[in-house]
Amino acid sequence: MSVETVQKPSTVRKLAPRYRVLLHNDDFNPMEYVVQVLITTVPGITQPQAVSIMMEAHTNGLALVITCALEHAEFYSETLNNQGLTSTIEPDE
Repeated sequence: MSVETVQKPSTVRKLAPRYRVLLHNDDFNPMEYVVQVLITTVPGITQPQAVSIMMEAHTNGLALVITCALEHAEFYSETLNNQGLTSTIEPDE
């Protein structure tokens, strides 16, 4: 008597690609305004985090705001841009 092992095909779930929302430095928005826009645009960003993001952009020219799904990234970037900030998105590799 032989025992046969039947293997079920395994289901592999692919994660949706993630995107980085980047904040670019500018020379015309006051630092306090940038912090306020970050807090009101991206849920979950605290004031200390917003200050840190703003300072990184101010110092290095660019800062990571959040990494998320494409739809959210587009929304956050567009909202930041509509508030007078400069923001872009790129794939998170």
